[in-house]
Amino acid sequence: MKRLEIKEIIQLIESEKHFEAIASDGSFTIKVNRYLPYCCTAIHDGSNLRPKLKEKIEHDEYSRWFEEDPFTGDFIASMPITLIGHDSRFEYDLNRRPEECILETAWGKNVWKKKLTPKDRQKSLKKHANYYKTTHALITKLEELFGGCIVYDMHSYNHERWDRKVPLFNIGAERVDMKRYGSVVEHWRSELETIKLENIENVSAVNDVFYGRGYNLEYITDNFKNTLVLATEVKKVYCNELTGDDYPNIIKSLQQQLKIRILNNANFFSQKNSNWEHNVKSKLLDKTMESSILKVDKELFQLLKNFELLAFINPNNNIQEKRRFFKNQCSELPKFKYSPIRINPFELKQKLSNLKVQDISDVSIRHMYESVINSYFDKIDLLSSLNTPKFLYNSLRYFGRPSKKDIQNAHYFLHLPAVSGEPKRSPSLGVDEAMVSFRQGLESYGFESKIEKSNRVIAQVMVLNAKKTILFNPAAKFTRGQINALVEHEVGVHMVTTMNSNAQKLHLFNLGLPVNTMTQEGLAILAEYLSGNISMKRLKKLAYRVIVVDMMCSGADFIECYNFLVNDHNLDQDDAFSVVTRIFRGGGFTKDYLYLSGFVKILRMWENDHDLEPLLVGKTSLEFRSVISEMIQREMVQKPTYVTNSFKNPELNKNDEIYKYILSGLK
Repeated sequence: MKRLEIKEIIQLIESEKHFEAIASDGSFTIKVNRYLPYCCTAIHDGSNLRPKLKEKIEHDEYSRWFEEDPFTGDFIASMPITLIGHDSRFEYDLNRRPEECILETAWGKNVWKKKLTPKDRQKSLKKHANYYKTTHALITKLEELFGGCIVYDMHSYNHERWDRKVPLFNIGAERVDMKRYGSVVEHWRSELETIKLENIENVSAVNDVFYGRGYNLEYITDNFKNTLVLATEVKKVYCNELTGDDYPNIIKSLQQQLKIRILNNANFFSQKNSNWEHNVKSKLLDKTMESSILKVDKELFQLLKNFELLAFINPNNNIQEKRRFFKNQCSELPKFKYSPIRINPFELKQKLSNLKVQDISDVSIRHMYESVINSYFDKIDLLSSLNTPKFLYNSLRYFGRPSKKDIQNAHYFLHLPAVSGEPKRSPSLGVDEAMVSFRQGLESYGFESKIEKSNRVIAQVMVLNAKKTILFNPAAKFTRGQINALVEHEVGVHMVTTMNSNAQKLHLFNLGLPVNTMTQEGLAILAEYLSGNISMKRLKKLAYRVIVVDMMCSGADFIECYNFLVNDHNLDQDDAFSVVTRIFRGGGFTKDYLYLSGFVKILRMWENDHDLEPLLVGKTSLEFRSVISEMIQREMVQKPTYVTNSFKNPELNKNDEIYKYILSGLK
């Protein structure tokens, strides 16, 4: 980060330049990634002390930390305009007037064991003055641009010293014009009160433990007629006041939730108190793509671009083992073989650990990258345990197993009768006919993709995202309805999201967000339904996968699961072998139950008119839908170039009317 003189910082502000800088004396950091009608300050975040003053101060590092506001800078790091103090309030207190900012006593104890020289004082007072010169220039510019401004002045406080119940958040509003801004203060209080921290009660109050008498609020309020300062204290539940230990999960949760609440309140303020015209809250964030995001993204992609889990775990002797299984009258377990793994698991995990994700300041985006890296740790463990007893354990750790609700939905489908009008038997078509339809499907989107036959494909069709290739099982047979459904599934969703991900600046959406299987397959099954290609046979196949995964997790072997499908449900022997092989490959691959659970979630979203397009930008996950939407609005992520045809033009009339009723019964 650049070190700039105060004059240089002020010139940049006056010229409306975007920049991040640390003051040349190191006393504070300023970030202006976009000019907006709000900003955030954390003036007591720092604990720096000049070496000469360390020799003279009475307080040790812990006693200084106890009265400072650690991590308040982290709480606002995601916001586009921030001012964060780096020096200890024991050197000079930015929240006190200049004549009072160098403390002689504090909290009943002398501050200095050696007297400060005039030079010591002058240096500290200059830092104090420089902060307020910068603040003055910044608020002047924001009022000039927007006619009004709101400042989130973040602090924290020790609660152990109180002998009564005290609030999690306190807003000091004694100096606020409540007649003018009372509704904004109450809106901020109510927003803060919605923050949820595990096992921590949230009571948010106004003028309870503190009254907002600090100089940061006083200076801005006295000098600017149209700026509201919300002096906000957070109870130090995110650390142990007595030991100094931090609680990282609570700190992260506060940062994530405060980001949302600040945006909500800044939007509320801006509608009535500024000339800001946007109604979309994410417009109150900057559009700057941090260099740290691009750096982490590039390095992550270089490490993982050839990591395609499905390509590794498909057995290379599937056809031979299928023949042997049937030859032995389904009485001997298949012995699947796999190609050698071409990665060094320890080395890859070590390199992933070295990525500097912590440098990404936006908490939502940082969390997304952290989650992807953590998910690849699990996938690396999964792959490295291929064809061993640990594989099932690692699969359960990553994909999970069917829930009670998943199993209920599966049994619901299995107990349904055939739909009248659907043929019990249809002419069987081969791979060549299917490949023609797939080429036509690709052409309808303008895609160029390889289409090949492969003996290693267990399913009828598989898309390799990294290679933009569609692989067909040479022995697969299809009905015309199945081909139409698979084109919608594989081309309309899997290839669409692959092509959209290739158009993004960020490679993250090509690699895939955590457990994107549920979202991607949910979208794909929805495409089958909306295109009018759903069938009872297809729904039952989804159900079989859930039940067989659950049976496997409960200890059933390949033969038991196969017999269950053939004997209890009259499933065709080839289909039964395929379903069970998909689930037992590698040593126990639980992924397939997610097709049904993903479909239920995505279907309900579609029925409730939620916008599904953000999920098409690449290999996305429902968990991060709001973050992706925000990044699209901030122009960090490109809107999907391609949208699934059936999402734009549903043809539900092609399905039997009974399916709407059937699907309404899913839990």
